[in-house]
Amino acid sequence: MKYYLYIILTQDNTLYTGIALDVKKRFIQHKEKKGAKYTISHKPKEIVYLDVFENKSLALSEEYRIKKTLKRQQKLELIEKNKSKTKELLSLLDI
Repeated sequence: MKYYLYIILTQDNTLYTGIALDVKKRFIQHKEKKGAKYTISHKPKEIVYLDVFENKSLALSEEYRIKKTLKRQQKLELIEKNKSKTKELLSLLDI
């Protein structure tokens, strides 16, 4: 099973990182305030980063790395660097 790692830009310009099997469904849950506690109080705007992993373990490792070791500027650089791949994946998943 493939797992997706995503970063959401919120209405208040913060970044939220998560993983999901079905990223489209998960993003809808976040928007409907049925997602994580964080996105209930920080309304999601758009998915700005998306990557795919072969298993949950790899996705979780990358989620941990992004959340715990990268500062905001480094996350923004990661997002910018992977803009075309993100756009392609979003298109393939019809998001």
